[in-house]
Amino acid sequence: MLINKQTLTAVFLNLKTTFNKAFDGAPSDWEKTAMLVPSGSSENRYDWLDRFPKMKKWIGDKTVKALKAFTYTVVNEDWEATVEVDRNDLKDDNLGIYAPMAKDAGYSAKTLPDEIIADLKNNAFTNKCFDGQYFYDTDHPVEDGNGNVASVSNKGTKALSADTPAAALASLGAARTAIMNFTDNEGRRLGLVPDILEVPAALMEVGHTLCYADKLNDNSPNPYKGTLELYVNTRLTSDTAWFVHVTTRPVKPFIYQLREAPEFVQQINMDSDNVFMRKKYRFGAEARAAGGYAFWQMSYGSNGTT
Repeated sequence: MLINKQTLTAVFLNLKTTFNKAFDGAPSDWEKTAMLVPSGSSENRYDWLDRFPKMKKWIGDKTVKALKAFTYTVVNEDWEATVEVDRNDLKDDNLGIYAPMAKDAGYSAKTLPDEIIADLKNNAFTNKCFDGQYFYDTDHPVEDGNGNVASVSNKGTKALSADTPAAALASLGAARTAIMNFTDNEGRRLGLVPDILEVPAALMEVGHTLCYADKLNDNSPNPYKGTLELYVNTRLTSDTAWFVHVTTRPVKPFIYQLREAPEFVQQINMDSDNVFMRKKYRFGAEARAAGGYAFWQMSYGSNGTT
C-alpha cells in the first residue's frame, strides 16, 4: 500500500466503521440498576440526595427543607482505549489484525457504564454515599419527624439461600422487608417494593430458584416466585455478596454520570513525532464519565458471610 493522506483516511475510516458497529451491537445492562445523569462540568454535586422526593399534605405554609451540612460530589474521570498501528503493516496490507482490536475497543467503549456501575457495587460496603456512611451500612441516620434520629440498616450478612423457608426468609426475605419498611425523614413509609435480585455467577442457581422455581430445595412452596427479576452480573467480584434493588422509580440506586460519551479518535498525521520516530499511528476511544451512589434506601446488600 502506498502511504499517503488519502489511503490513511480510508484505512482509519474503515476502522472507525468497525468500531461503531461493535459499539452499537455490544450488550449493556447498566440501566437495570443505574440512572443516567448528564454532566456539564468537571463534577456534579448531589446535595439533594438527603431529601427523598415525596409529596405531603399542604397545610399552612409549605415545608422547605434546608440542605444538610454534608455534600456529595462525583468527579468526572477520563477513560481511554488505545491501539497502535505499525506503518509496516499498512505498507504490507496486513490490516486484518487490527479489525478485531477496533471491534474490542468499540465493545469496551459501549460497556464502560457497566464497568463503572459494577465497580460501585463491588466497593459498596466500603465506599461512602451522600449521608457520609458506607452505601451498604448498618447505621444510616434517619429522622422520624419529631427530632429523633435512628440508625437504619440496608446491610446484611446472611448467605443467599433457597434451602428452606427459614433460610430464604433470613436472607432474601429480610432484604425485601427492610426495603419495604424504609421511611423518610418525617417517619412516613417510602412505599418501596424491590424488583431485582442481583447475584454473581456463583449464586446464579440459588437466585434462579428463589425468583422462578415453584418450590425451594427442600420441596416446600417458594413464596418469592415471581416477586423479583434475577440479574446475574458476571462483573461482581465477590462469590458471596448479593443485592436487592428498587428500579421501578425514575431515580435508581446508582448513578452513571456522563460528561463526554465514548467516541472514536485517531492520530494519523504523517508528520507527527510518533510516526517519524517510531512509525506508529494510533486509534481508539476516549470518554469522560464517573459513577456515584444515589438513595441507599433503594438497595440492600449482603456480603453473604454467615
